Amino acid sequence: MANVTLRNVRKTYAGGFEAIKGIEFEVGDGQFCVLVGPSGCGKSTLLNLVAGLDTADEGEIEVAGELVTGRSEDDLARMRRRHVGLVFQFFNLLEGMTVLENVALPAVIAGRKRKMAETRARDLLDLLGIGDKAAAVPGVLSGGQRQRLAIARALANEPTLLLADEPTGALDTATGEAIGELLLDLNSSGQTLIVVTHNPDLAARYARRVIEIVDGQIASDAHLTGARG
Repeated sequence: MANVTLRNVRKTYAGGFEAIKGIEFEVGDGQFCVLVGPSGCGKSTLLNLVAGLDTADEGEIEVAGELVTGRSEDDLARMRRRHVGLVFQFFNLLEGMTVLENVALPAVIAGRKRKMAETRARDLLDLLGIGDKAAAVPGVLSGGQRQRLAIARALANEPTLLLADEPTGALDTATGEAIGELLLDLNSSGQTLIVVTHNPDLAARYARRVIEIVDGQIASDAHLTGARG
């Protein structure tokens, strides 16, 4: 079953720059797919289109059987709460809240009772190895801990799809490898992932599938049967 489907998706920005040029692919349920390519090739734009954070000019995008394209902002926000977890390179954490509050917040916004949201948050923090930091604020965490916190927050609503934009880009090599292992563990438990990265090692070591984007088009689409993920 396809978790994500793109059909002839196009995106043009002001000035006529065509960032995405008729891209089509499917990502199966439980697949670990990595998007690679040079800076400015359209990888992050593509991720934002799948998440409904940006709007395609043409084509269709579906996530978990729901159409992303052609929906209102309110509908897209509800769709993200049901199906999509987002992890950003520079974390986008709320510095005025504790670690626990950062993770619980998406579930509270989605309508879950605070106690239930905090129980889920504690479970995720324990799973990701930072349960002892629940009462801390994000500013005292290391880069790797902050990224683990960002991943925990993205998983708060049990998304069918986890999208990560350069999740190891702001980290040193050893910490980046640890995050790669964490993503692999999540995928092994059944989580569908689409990850944008400049790191070819992350793609080669962990992904089952690597899609190369060049100038807004798919240059190659490789299924890596020997990959660990």
